[in-house]
Amino acid sequence: MKANTPSERLINGIIKENPTFVLMLGMCPTLAVTTSAVNGIGMGLTTTAVLAASNLLISLLRKFIPDGVRMPAFIVVVASFVTIVQMLLEGFLPGLYASLGLYIPLIVVNCIILGRAEAYASKNPPIPSLFDGIGMGLGFTLSITCIGAVRELIGAGQLFGQQILPLADAAAGKMGYEPVTIFILAPGAFFVLALLAALQNKFKIGAAKRGIDPSNPDKCGGACASCGNTMCKGGKH
Repeated sequence: MKANTPSERLINGIIKENPTFVLMLGMCPTLAVTTSAVNGIGMGLTTTAVLAASNLLISLLRKFIPDGVRMPAFIVVVASFVTIVQMLLEGFLPGLYASLGLYIPLIVVNCIILGRAEAYASKNPPIPSLFDGIGMGLGFTLSITCIGAVRELIGAGQLFGQQILPLADAAAGKMGYEPVTIFILAPGAFFVLALLAALQNKFKIGAAKRGIDPSNPDKCGGACASCGNTMCKGGKH
């Protein structure tokens, strides 16, 4: 049975079921808009707002939506929130709106949002559904911001638009960093996604071998008999 406390829903979305590195969902915006960290965090927070709001409303309406029109109803709810967010971005953050472009309307059919609506919000109370949306959104935001930051740093020597690594200037005879431009092109997105996913898997596998749950290191991961922590909440000592 899935845990429904707010903190557990947040941890689930950020670590246990991270939509990018664990579930591999939402690959279209993940690969397309992460040419910079700013684009990553902008798309992530936009998706988080839509995800949290749509999860909450779908949960509130779950007993009134007939099973036969479940998915069309979910799409209408999500599309309404996407339209609101799109108008707000266009009015108050036109630069970010221009950078994200077509990918804002495509949030309507983002499989992360529709997947959480179907798998969780339509079957659970409003508060856990809200925090499930926030957790999944923050996990998505963290993931694509990291991808964007790595691509931007290696591909341009910048981070959040600021020049971090001084560039070489052949005309002036100045030594410096030579950007690896492939990382801000389409192939770079695949390289960085694969690298970060591999690093997370290595960490999780290593923790599992030691009997540690990375999302809750205070617990003994089920190995209560061999756990030496007398303050462990997960064991019966």
